[in-house]
Amino acid sequence: MTLDRYATERADLEPDAGKVETAELVVSDDVLVKLFALGPGAELEPHDHPESTNVFQVLEGTVTVVQDDEREDVDAPGVVCHERGVVHGARNETDETVIFTASLCPLPS
Repeated sequence: MTLDRYATERADLEPDAGKVETAELVVSDDVLVKLFALGPGAELEPHDHPESTNVFQVLEGTVTVVQDDEREDVDAPGVVCHERGVVHGARNETDETVIFTASLCPLPS
């Protein structure tokens, strides 16, 4: 048995071009850690979490992070914090699958 949840979940994520696949790594009463795999050309649509802070941790590749009207390419390893209510999203503008987690805390009531 291993305590590491990443390797098992990552092995199951192989999105096609333009597709997003996800897995939940941690779900509790006060935190959600979700794993995202974006195929080439895929996008996580901009959205917000009015009651929660959302943190992206880029694990593989380069993710184009969108935050309000800004965008920035973030290479692995990288961390981006989206404060409560900030509109954010992600795009894969590369030819490879990109992997990142999103941690949401606290969970909305």
